[in-house]
Amino acid sequence: MVKHINAIMDRVFIRLEKKKEHTEGGIILTDNHEDEKTIGVVESIGPDVRSVKVGDKVLFHIFDELPSYDPEVVIVRERSLLGVFVDE
Repeated sequence: MVKHINAIMDRVFIRLEKKKEHTEGGIILTDNHEDEKTIGVVESIGPDVRSVKVGDKVLFHIFDELPSYDPEVVIVRERSLLGVFVDE
């Protein structure tokens, strides 16, 4: 079983954000269609990546993702990142 893998070159490993099953008020959310998951947290970056760091919450282009060793983790090139969420 893989415990950790380091990204290489300009690759970014992103753990997909879990889908909410309940609202903050406790209402159960139903899912009639599968939403594309394009938000996640950076788990590993290659040495050529300059725009994000491990732990950043990012938005990425869904069509550029590659599957990885874990179904909850995708791999994208840095240029596929669309933005970094900022807490204010």
